[in-house]
Amino acid sequence: MKNMKFLLVIPFFLLYNLLIYYIGWNSYIFLHAAYSSISSTLLIIGLLICAYSFLFSHFFKKITIFKIISAYWFAILQYAILIFPAANLACYLLFFYLDESRSILLVGSITFFLFLCIFFYGTYNAYSPIVREYNLILPKKHGKREQLTIAIASDMHFGTLSGNAHLAKLVTMINSLKADLILLPGDIIDDDPNPFLQKQMGEKMKELQAPLGIYGVLGNHEYYGKKIPEFLQEMERIGIGILMDESIIIDASFELIGRKDKTDKNRLSISQLTANSANHLPLIMMDHQPAELAQAMENGIDLIVSGHTHRGQMAPNHFITKRVFELDWGYKQKEQLHAIVSSGYGFWGPPLRLGSRSEVVYIKIDFINQ
Repeated sequence: MKNMKFLLVIPFFLLYNLLIYYIGWNSYIFLHAAYSSISSTLLIIGLLICAYSFLFSHFFKKITIFKIISAYWFAILQYAILIFPAANLACYLLFFYLDESRSILLVGSITFFLFLCIFFYGTYNAYSPIVREYNLILPKKHGKREQLTIAIASDMHFGTLSGNAHLAKLVTMINSLKADLILLPGDIIDDDPNPFLQKQMGEKMKELQAPLGIYGVLGNHEYYGKKIPEFLQEMERIGIGILMDESIIIDASFELIGRKDKTDKNRLSISQLTANSANHLPLIMMDHQPAELAQAMENGIDLIVSGHTHRGQMAPNHFITKRVFELDWGYKQKEQLHAIVSSGYGFWGPPLRLGSRSEVVYIKIDFINQ
C-alpha cells in the first residue's frame, strides 16, 4: 500500500514541478525583457521558496511567513495556469506585427497588470464583508414566538490570515444586526487552534451578543487540526455552544439541531437526529457541508444552514462547487425545507475572493400556525 501511494506521488510531483518551471520560464522571459540584468539564480530560489512554502509551513509551524507565502502562491499558481497560455498565444501572434522584445514587454505588462487587478479586487472582496438578508415564512407550529431573527457566519477560518481585525469587523457587524440568535455553522478556525489562542481572539469573540444564545458546529477544518478538545474548551470558555450531533429546544419555540461534520464517518444520520424531535416545533439544523438536502427535507427539517463551499472562493472554481453540491450558495426551497448556504465570512488559503464575497447571513423568520 505504501509503495502504491509513493507511485501515485511521483507523477503529481513531476507535474507540479513542470508547472513551476512553466511559471518560472514565463516570469524570466518577461523580467529579462524588462531588465536584462535580472538574476536567474535569485528568481529560481525565490520561485522554489514560494512553490514549496506549504511544506516549510508544515515543518516550521512557528514561522508564519511560510504559511502566508503558501496561501498567496496557490492563487498565483491557479491564475498562472489560466492566464499564461493565453498570454503565450497572444505573444506569438504579436510577433507578426512587432519585434520579439516589444511583444514580450507588451503582453507581459498586460499580464502583470491583470494579476494586480485580481489580487487587489480579490483582497477587497475577502476583507470587505457584506450582509446578505433572507426573509422566510415557516408555516408551523405551536411555539410561543411569532418571529425570529438569526445572524449566521460560517467558514471564518480564524487564525493566521483571518485575524483579529477581521474578527473585530465580524463582531461589530453581527452585534449591529441585534439578532435573536447567532449561528456559526463550521470552520470557525483554520485547522490548528493555536494561532486563535495565541492571538487571544476568544476575548474579542466573547463580545458577540444574542439573547437566545450563540451556537456552532464543527467543520472539516476543525477535524483537520486534530485538536478538537482544545477547540471545544475554548468555545465553552467564551460562551459558544458547539452542538455535536445534539439538539436543544430554545425559548419553547423551535428546536436547533447541530450535526458533526461529514468528515466524521461515525456521525448520526438526520433520521437518527430527528427521531425524538419535538415535532410540534420548527426544526432548524446546522450542517457544515450542504450535502444532504434531500435527507433533511425527508426528515421534516424546516431550515438548514450550511457553509463549506465558499462558492468556489476564486472564479472559475464556482463551476466546480455548482457541480458537486445541489446548492453551493444562496437559497433553495424543497417542499417544507428552506436551505441556505453561505459563501462564508473568511477564506481558505489565499485571502482572495473572485466571483464570491465574504458575507454575514441575516435571516428573518415569521412563524405562522397551520
